[in-house]
Amino acid sequence: MDKVAYTSLSALRGAMQRQAAIAHNLANASTTGFRAEMSSVRSLWVQGGGLESRAPAAEEVVAADMKAGTIAETGRDLDIAVVGNQLIAVQGPEGDEAYTRRGDLLRADTGLLTTGDGHPVIGNQGPITLPPADSVKIDPDGKIWIVPVGGDPNVPQEIDRLKLASADGFKVKKSLDGLFRVEGEFGTVLPGDPTAKLQPKSLEGSNVDVTKALVDMIEASRAWDQQVKLISSAQEIDVSAVDLMRLD
Repeated sequence: MDKVAYTSLSALRGAMQRQAAIAHNLANASTTGFRAEMSSVRSLWVQGGGLESRAPAAEEVVAADMKAGTIAETGRDLDIAVVGNQLIAVQGPEGDEAYTRRGDLLRADTGLLTTGDGHPVIGNQGPITLPPADSVKIDPDGKIWIVPVGGDPNVPQEIDRLKLASADGFKVKKSLDGLFRVEGEFGTVLPGDPTAKLQPKSLEGSNVDVTKALVDMIEASRAWDQQVKLISSAQEIDVSAVDLMRLD
């Protein structure tokens, strides 16, 4: 009984974690620049005499799907979409440098340039602060141009350049806050890529495949039901064995 029950319980936990990852992806199917989380299951073999037949399962989020989402034009000056596989550098909640693909930039009341979820955007000189201006534009190279208040629209001024980082040669992981970071020592940063290009006045959508996610959710639900039935069957066998031992 215990072999089947504990093995099935571990499979139930794995099914729950898989459903949680799929639900998170579905909830962010319309989030700008979102990268779908990918989960994987592996067997944890128990070693020792008479135990090799036990293999509990462990399901965990192992990576993010980095394929590009669909780019759509918005016409908004502060909307940007990264054309290649580079990442936009932002400041994380702990002050460290992190990365995102979210390009719906906003200008705070203080002039600080942030992403749509509130993370300060980093440029060549650190977090970018925009002075009062009649207009702000971002060109395909990531350079930020403004026309000062009362200035000549034909003579814009360059303020800074967005840091567009390349992850080539680095292992990048997705953190719980949805930002990407270099795996390893805290504070490790990616180098800027001077060849990176943007598509101004556009946004990259989520790369979640809703149809596939719904199918995966059904499969996870069926896996859950199967393990529940297995535990019920094991309980019936256990009860039958006890009743058999009571016979004279």
